Amino acid sequence: MAYGVTCRARRGALLLLALCATSGAVHAQTAPSAYPARPLRVIVPFAPGGATDSVMRMVSPKLSENIGQSVVVENRAGGATTIGMDAVAKSAPDGYTLGVANLSFAVNPVLLSKMPYNTDKDFAPVGLIASVPFVLAVHPSVPAKSIAELVALAKARPGALHYSSSGNASATQMATELFRYISGIDIVHVPFTGGGPALVSALSGEVSIYCASIPAMAPHFKSGRLRPLAITTVQRDPSMPNLPTMAQAGVTGYEAREWTGIVVPAATPRAVIQRLNQDFVKTLVSPELSKRLAAVGAHPVTSTPEEFTAHVQKELAVWTKVIKAANIRIE
Repeated sequence: MAYGVTCRARRGALLLLALCATSGAVHAQTAPSAYPARPLRVIVPFAPGGATDSVMRMVSPKLSENIGQSVVVENRAGGATTIGMDAVAKSAPDGYTLGVANLSFAVNPVLLSKMPYNTDKDFAPVGLIASVPFVLAVHPSVPAKSIAELVALAKARPGALHYSSSGNASATQMATELFRYISGIDIVHVPFTGGGPALVSALSGEVSIYCASIPAMAPHFKSGRLRPLAITTVQRDPSMPNLPTMAQAGVTGYEAREWTGIVVPAATPRAVIQRLNQDFVKTLVSPELSKRLAAVGAHPVTSTPEEFTAHVQKELAVWTKVIKAANIRIE
């Protein structure tokens, strides 16, 4: 499926190229020979306990071991992640303050009319570190045992099926809205203030459909309280090898996931960014860390700064179309 972008989003996509250009402009600078000479601060723009926070807290001890310095995780929630990311943008560009970016980082320029920073100009990418696939599931009372049957049911009963999410513009809503958009069905969004209440609504049958991470729902798949229909990534997940992907189930062109990446202030020297990228890559290849991340449904991912920039551009293009179609807004 071809995705379009609004003029505003198109400008954003072009400006995102400046992430790498900004970093490249300081390529000639060299990192201090003693870097890192003091602890690193990593700002997570969410409250403690969520998936993004959990991923960073699992990664940070191994990263600390590899760089020889403490890595302090600091939570700054609020403002649809803009409070924490603003603190990163306005920090000294010396490699000692890092920000944790996720889907919100890519889509906030489309969702929010005003932001305290410029996503395109105020950050430089370090790299991706993790990916979290989702499973689209239904309550057992729903007479659909496959994605094809669910689509047929939704088309036969437009507006009758409801789905829950962990909040307006959350990754769980985006993943379900992409399914709605591609398949051309009419289902109704019921947002909650977190994944817990959204899951409860699905378990009780208050809503028919819920899309979330594997660990959150796996116990309920085993008990039969929820029925998994498809995984949202382009490849099957090792923890549920018999579950088809959305594309395999007939939703061509579908791919959705929560992802986690690292950014720094834009003027951070290129040599420092390269050092950080290398340290994260070294950290993420740890088999022990992979097992720990699997507990929260995450898989380690590595990339270059340039690959991370391309990823953000792709996300912006895809989700702009979905956001417009679903009329999603954050005030």
